[in-house]
Amino acid sequence: MSSFLISEPLHLSPSEYHLRQLPKQPSLGYQGGPVEPWQDMLRPKLKALLGWERYASVARVPLNPRTLWRRETPEGVLEKVVFTAEPYAEVVGYLCLPKAKEPCPALICLQGHNSGAHLSIAVSRDDDLLPIVSQKDQDFGLQCLRNGVVGFCLEIRSFGERRERKQEKTHQSHCLDAALHALLLGHTLLAERIFDVDRVLDYLATRREVDMARVGILGESGGGTVGLYASALLPRLRFTVVACGFCSFREGLMKIPHCGDNYVPGLLPVAEMADIAGLLAPNPLLIVAGNPDAFYPLPAVQEAFTHVKRIYDVSGASAACRFALGQDGHRFYADLAWPAIREFAP
Repeated sequence: MSSFLISEPLHLSPSEYHLRQLPKQPSLGYQGGPVEPWQDMLRPKLKALLGWERYASVARVPLNPRTLWRRETPEGVLEKVVFTAEPYAEVVGYLCLPKAKEPCPALICLQGHNSGAHLSIAVSRDDDLLPIVSQKDQDFGLQCLRNGVVGFCLEIRSFGERRERKQEKTHQSHCLDAALHALLLGHTLLAERIFDVDRVLDYLATRREVDMARVGILGESGGGTVGLYASALLPRLRFTVVACGFCSFREGLMKIPHCGDNYVPGLLPVAEMADIAGLLAPNPLLIVAGNPDAFYPLPAVQEAFTHVKRIYDVSGASAACRFALGQDGHRFYADLAWPAIREFAP
């Protein structure tokens, strides 16, 4: 038997190899100069990577909206509605109508990776007539009522009532099966979710209570991811709040386990998350971070925000790009978000 002594280290870990592939500068990352021409180059590429073309080229089916129930509260009216986004994909959500002078600003509200949109109006997922106690400011829809804003609390695909219930065997993650299926079909689960947001905008446009010139989107964690990408593609969204869902890909997705619905094939060589956020300029943007946050480390969040702020500064909209920091970890912070929302949609 012969034996050999190997003195040099062996590179066997996939992560070591992948981290070595990180570009020094993404090919379409913002590097200075006029903002609009740069946005005009990056946005079509982002659409292609997401697989957005399938939605841009297909005729939209009628919404066929239905109200499942309607409930009066001291602060306004709650309606549970369902409508058709596309064949075999129904949207369900809670419409929150405040007792305020119409038409009102509106906010599309997106929960993160949790049990679903029912948290937005503080009811049980399995019995939405049964009240529950809201935790960590998750009652987005009730906050809308209290602030005189129409809220649409969207059930994101793969969560809550739209979780997988037909497939016999699934991964433990709520969304991994759907994300992988979408990739096999040539697009992303993110694109599907963005299309749902676009269809919510179609629905809100039918409601006399809504001022479509003052419609924004709010999302926490995974909902913030959807909100950020949706705002980059959908011009009808006029302002955006991302809570505990923003960081660099380099320090976030590449180093910390995240759910599969966060990943867009081929994106990192093209742009960083901060560049995606830069596509929102000059529309108002609030980034809220939590400390500590195991998914979105604060130094990387702050560094990414500095990049976004530079884009807004050059676009002449410096005051529209804001950052707030909460000290209770990964969650939504109503006291930090709502003062900005009231300014964004007076």
